[in-house]
Amino acid sequence: MKTKFLQLIGILTVSAAVVSSCSTTEENEKPSSNFVVDANNFQGNINEGEVTLDASKTYKLTGKLQVNSGATLNIPAGTKIEGTGGTASYIAVAQGGKLNVNGTASNPVVMTSGLPTKKAGDWGGLVICGKAPINRVTGGASTAQSEVADLTYGGTASNDNSGSIRYLRVEYAGAAFNSEKEFNGVSLFGVGSGTTFEYVEAYQGADDGFEFFGGSVNTSNLISFGNEDDQYDWTEGWNGTNTNWYGKLSFGKGNRGIEADNFEFGFANTPIANPTITNITLVGPGSAPTSGTWQENQAIKLRRGTKAIFTNVALSVWARGVDIEHDETLSFIGTALKLTSVNFVDVTTKTRGTKTAVAPAAGVTADASLAIASESATATGAGNGAAAPGWAAGWSVGL
Repeated sequence: MKTKFLQLIGILTVSAAVVSSCSTTEENEKPSSNFVVDANNFQGNINEGEVTLDASKTYKLTGKLQVNSGATLNIPAGTKIEGTGGTASYIAVAQGGKLNVNGTASNPVVMTSGLPTKKAGDWGGLVICGKAPINRVTGGASTAQSEVADLTYGGTASNDNSGSIRYLRVEYAGAAFNSEKEFNGVSLFGVGSGTTFEYVEAYQGADDGFEFFGGSVNTSNLISFGNEDDQYDWTEGWNGTNTNWYGKLSFGKGNRGIEADNFEFGFANTPIANPTITNITLVGPGSAPTSGTWQENQAIKLRRGTKAIFTNVALSVWARGVDIEHDETLSFIGTALKLTSVNFVDVTTKTRGTKTAVAPAAGVTADASLAIASESATATGAGNGAAAPGWAAGWSVGL
C-alpha cells in the first residue's frame, strides 16, 4: 500500500513538472505574426504579433513598411535596411505599434539608401506616431494626421511607449513630395516619454535631421550631420528632456542648427513647447552669412511662442548664434527661455531678437542684442566643444 502511494506521488510530481514546463514555455513564446518577411522586397503592413529581422541579411525596402497597433518590429544589432523608391519607401510606426532597434556602439542598425550612388532624398525615412499631447488645437487633447505617412498622432497619453530605439543611423533620407511636404531623417509625431530614443544619427538627409511634432519623448546622444535644412526642429508643443546633442552642417548644405516653434498657427496654444537640452554642440558653415538673406545661417532660431532651457552650449562658426522672433517668444526670456554657459566661437552676432515675422530692411539691425545667454569660454557642449564627442565613436559616420 505504501509503495503504491509513493508511486502515485511520483506520477503527480512528474505531471506537475510537465505542466509547469509547458506553462513556462508558453509564457516565454512571442506572439506569432502572419507577416511574411521578404528581404528582397521588404514592405507591407505588420498587423499583429512580433517580427524579428535577421542581422545576416540586407533588407531591400521597396515600399512602405508599417508597424500597426498591437504589432512589434524587432531589429537586431548590425541589421542593414536599404531604401529605394523615393517617397514610396519609408518605415512607419502607427499609434500602438512598437519598434525595437537593438543596435550597439560597435554594431549599429543602419537604414540607408539602396542606390549605387547615394544622395540625400533617395528614400523617405523613419516616422513614429504616438499618443502623447500635441497643440494643434489648444489644450493638448487633439489628434491630427501626420504630414507624411498619413497616420493619426496625438492624444492624452504623455507616457505612451512606441518602443526602444538605440544605436541607429538613418542615412540619405528626406524624399520630397513637393516643397511643402517632405520626409525628415526621423519624424517623431506625438511620441511619448515611455519611448526610448538614444544614440541615433540622422546623416545627410534632404530636409531636417530630426523633427518633433508635439509629444513628450526624451532623447539622449543624438547626432544630426549634413542635413539640407535644419539639423533639429520642433513644433506643436513638444516637451522633452534631452542630453548630448551634436549637430553640424557640411558641404555647404543646411540652414540652421535648430529651428523651434510652439505652433505656427497658434503661438500661445497649449501645451507650450518647453524642452530642456543639456550639453549641445552646433557647428555652422562659417561666420559670414551664407547668402544675402537675413534669416539664414543661424545656430538656434526660437520663434512662434516656444520656451526652451539650454545648458552647456557650444556654438561654432555661425553668422548668428541665437535668434529669437515674435513677442510671445521674447516674453519668456530670462525665465522659461534661456541659455546657461554658452561658448560662442567665431560667431558674428551672438544674440538677436525680432518682434515681428517681417524681415528687417537691408542693412537694418533688428532689436538690440538680448541678454539671454550667460557665456562660458570653457563650455564643452556635447562633450568636446566643436569637435566630435567621445560618445559618438564607433557607431556614427561623417564626424
